[in-house]
Order: sequence, then structure tokens, then C-alpha cells
Amino acid sequence: MKPQEIRKNVYFLGVPHWERRLFDSLIPLPDGTSYNAYLVKGKNLTILIDTVEPAVARYLFQQLEMLRVDRIDYIVSQHTEQDHSGSIPMMLEKYPEATVLCSKKAFELLKIHLNLPEERLRVVEDGEIFDIGGKTLRFIYTPWVHWPETMCTYLEEERLLFTCDFFGSHLATYSVYASEDERTELAAKRYYAEIMAPFRSPIRNNLKKLDEIEIEMICPGHGPIHDVPARILDLYRTWSGDSLDNLTSVFYVSMHGSTVEAVDYLCDALVKRGVKVKRYDLVVSDLGEIAMALVDSASLVVAAPTVLNGLHPLAVEVVYLADRLRAKAKGLGAIISYGWGSMAQEQLKTLMPGFKEKWMRIITFRGFPSEDTFREVEELANEIAGLHEQLGIKL
Repeated sequence: MKPQEIRKNVYFLGVPHWERRLFDSLIPLPDGTSYNAYLVKGKNLTILIDTVEPAVARYLFQQLEMLRVDRIDYIVSQHTEQDHSGSIPMMLEKYPEATVLCSKKAFELLKIHLNLPEERLRVVEDGEIFDIGGKTLRFIYTPWVHWPETMCTYLEEERLLFTCDFFGSHLATYSVYASEDERTELAAKRYYAEIMAPFRSPIRNNLKKLDEIEIEMICPGHGPIHDVPARILDLYRTWSGDSLDNLTSVFYVSMHGSTVEAVDYLCDALVKRGVKVKRYDLVVSDLGEIAMALVDSASLVVAAPTVLNGLHPLAVEVVYLADRLRAKAKGLGAIISYGWGSMAQEQLKTLMPGFKEKWMRIITFRGFPSEDTFREVEELANEIAGLHEQLGIKL
């Protein structure tokens, strides 16, 4: 991409990574991703806000060459992870006069993760004002989105908020603005669910800090710029809030058909009771789909067979993630089938300590489900519908 001037002397330096299909060796990227840096030119100083993944750093350097940037005075590191700060060492080599501005906690992290020399780093305080000549930057600490050192940078005259991972979306696109790519909202939700969901409480606190400033555009480190900032702010308030949908997400895997037979029966029973259901076959569902379900669902059900006396490995992964991502669901049920023996019920509870007060019925059965099994499934459906009504959710 070519650099895009989004305000006078403010440039979007976006680097799409079309081919990347996995992030952190964990998160699927169906639409690739992008890394955004921003160049701000004042009368006195030139500032680069964030860098990019080192593997594609050459594209950032090409854009700086297109703008004929021969001097960078300061590089703002809003987040230490390598997809945003990984190219800083290369930048410091090319621009030897540059100093890295960072939060207090980032000071040590940048030295540890990137081997940056201490003399090239300068701490900025929360709320500190930085005059670069006709343009004023204000640094706003936003810890735990999603590391402890994260911060945002506010360009006061233009009312632009640079947010790094906050409000990001893994999306490779030629669109500069979110309003130009209809995929952005879903990509942003997926990103929130996979990365930000465990930090709901800090996010709510940081949203309150942002209420104090007027924002015309939100400029994240991944994905398009939010040119209608109220939309993404409202979505983050919803996603990080306590509201839940009348929705049960059913995560299942079945080896010989017995588990899925019980799942089919449960889903029909829930629908009859006015509960909406989404089901996820763990053989084909990716982490992003599962994570998004955890943002909205009032209740969850895990259904799996037993393998070597324990829970099927695909179910182990999803229940561990549900606990680590701090799913908002208020109730959890399970359906476990087995052949000769099972310790899966005990394993489930060990893997999900955060749900110890939220367990409903755990159904275990041997072989194919019997009439007694189906009666238990009906009772689980009753418990789920009752829970949703207790939560004030209209069925």
C-alpha cells in the first residue's frame, strides 16, 4: 500500500499481511491481518506511532521513503509485542537520532523483549502532553488491553486516537476506513473475543477514560481506521458489559454417533422452549468462531465422548479456552458418552475452575443414549430455559 494522508501531515502507513493464516501460533486468520503505523509531522518534530511485524518491515520502510522521511525524532511504542514494536530496532538503526517513547511498564519490557538500549528509551507519563510544533500529542495509559503496559496516543488538534491493539481487527484489506469494508465489524468482534475478552473489567475502565475526550477517528494497530468511532465504542461497551443473549452455544464432538444423537435431542428441546441455539462441531469450528460465541451466550453445553478414560482432546481444548477467555455465560452443562469407563466429569471441573459455581446438569451415558438419557437431556433443557428466565432474558 501507499501511505495515506488522513489529516494534514498525518499519514496512515498500513501493511496488509495477506498470506498470514495463524497468529501467535494459535489464532486462525481467515482474512489475513494488517499492521498499522502512523506518521505525524509537526513543525518541530516528526513522530512515528508504532511499527510493524519485522517480517514485513520492508513495506513500512518503502512507505517512509515515498514520503521522503529522512528524520524521525521519536517512535511511540504503544504496545511491546513484536507485531507492533518488533521493527523498532531496525528503525533506530536507520534513524539514529530517534528516541522511543513508552509507558513506565513498557520501559523494562522493551529492553527485555527487543534488547533496546536504555539510553534510547524515554518514559512518558499518563496524561503527559507532548508538543511537536502545531500538533499536540497526549499519552493515555490504557493498561491490560491486553498487556499491562499498553497505552493510546491522542492527537488533540485533529481529535485522532491511536490505539494499537485496542479496537483492532485482524483483516487484510486495501480499505483505509472501516466504513469502506463491511467485514470490519465481524473481524473486530472476532479480535475482541480471541484477545480482549479476558480483560473485560480493565476495558470498561479504559472506555471511561476515553469518554473524557472528543474522538473523530480511532486509528488501531490492526485493520481499518474507525471513521465512525461511536460504532466501535458502542460495540466494545456491549461486548465488555454484562448483557447476554438468549443463546445456548453447544460445543460437541462425536466419534461414533452416540454423542451427536444426544446433542440433536438437546437442541430440539431447547428450541421448543424458546431458547436460541448455535452448535459448533469441534472438528471443523475454529477458535475465532468459538471465542465469539463465548461473548454473547447466556449458557454453554459441552458434549463429547470419552477417550482413554478422559475427555476427547478437542473438548479439552474448548473448555480450557472457555475458562481462560472468561466466558460470560452464567450456566454450563455437559453431555459425556463413554464405552467402558470415564473420568471426564472430574476432568471437566478441573479444567474449568472459573465455572465452579455455574455448573448445571452433567449427563453421562454408556453406548448410545437411552430413554433415561433423553429424560435427563429434557431436564437439562428445562434448567437452561429456567436460567435464562431468571436472568431476565426474554425467551
